[in-house]
Amino acid sequence: MKRKLICVMAVLSLILIAATGCGSEEKPTLNVLNYDIYIDKGLISEFEEANNVKIKYDTYATPEEMYIKAKAGASNYDLIISSEYMIERMISEGMVNKLNFDNIPNYKYIGEAFKNQPYDPNNEYAVPYFWGTLGILYNKKTVDASSDSWSMLWDKNHSQRIIMMDSQRDAFAAALKLLGYSLNTVNEKELDEAKQLLIEQRPLIMAYVTDGAPAIMVTEEADMALVWSGEAVAAMAENENLGFVIPKEGSNIWIDAMFVPSTAKNQELAEKFIDFLCSTEATLRNIDEVQYSTVHIEAINQVDEELLNNSAFNIPQEDIATMEMFRDPQKFIDLYTERWTEIMAE
Repeated sequence: MKRKLICVMAVLSLILIAATGCGSEEKPTLNVLNYDIYIDKGLISEFEEANNVKIKYDTYATPEEMYIKAKAGASNYDLIISSEYMIERMISEGMVNKLNFDNIPNYKYIGEAFKNQPYDPNNEYAVPYFWGTLGILYNKKTVDASSDSWSMLWDKNHSQRIIMMDSQRDAFAAALKLLGYSLNTVNEKELDEAKQLLIEQRPLIMAYVTDGAPAIMVTEEADMALVWSGEAVAAMAENENLGFVIPKEGSNIWIDAMFVPSTAKNQELAEKFIDFLCSTEATLRNIDEVQYSTVHIEAINQVDEELLNNSAFNIPQEDIATMEMFRDPQKFIDLYTERWTEIMAE
């Protein structure tokens, strides 16, 4: 009798386990790839909880690294946030899906100035996220910025106190603009001149970094750094001795955007997350977190006055007029990559 009872209890236990397993379906997973430190992480957990999903959040340092990850296709990313020139390249290679904007009603909040851009002229593939520029963050106590020029980054008086980006397009942009060339040039003579300038600069450089320059500048371990505008905003908020200049020779105006790669398994969920990030509340929280200029026409009206008065956030129109947007150099990207490798090998 005892043996029978044990057998019955064992069978009941198996039935309960099986029943429990059938009732606990695995949550849908959204695979997201983004720059590091480029979102309020609390928004991720809130979206997960509200929609009973799981977000697998992966990061990268440069658009070139993003492209390699996306090309490999191993992670089947559903949503990627990256720079316009690499989105343009991926669209041309059939690596990006068209969006269903019926699932993104908050797209109405994206400013018209950020639509119909060269990388997505018919607004079919991407939703703008943030925008900004490239410039020089400097210590006002040690650096004379009156020249208002990219040449500041070649000033021998600041040897080993200058930080450059470990990013080929951004580093070349500074050199090309100083020489008076387009930052999208595919002229090998012009690229060689820029390469030589960057080689001559190497002995002056403290470090080549991707995201660490603002922290070094805040502690005043360096005199100046090539940075993106949002990094400058954050750094200046922590140290009043820091200033930011957009050089007179002109700079890059960039737009980072959200898109669904062709590897996506959950496009509708990705579009739902895009819509969530385009809400006014989410945008304001992201602005507070990353300090970059917003594309959102409602959020900009709710930004505090101090931020609006910061020229690294509210970039002056006269500076914007001197800027150009990175374009995909297509097969000529190898011209940049080869020269950047040579510079780093010096």
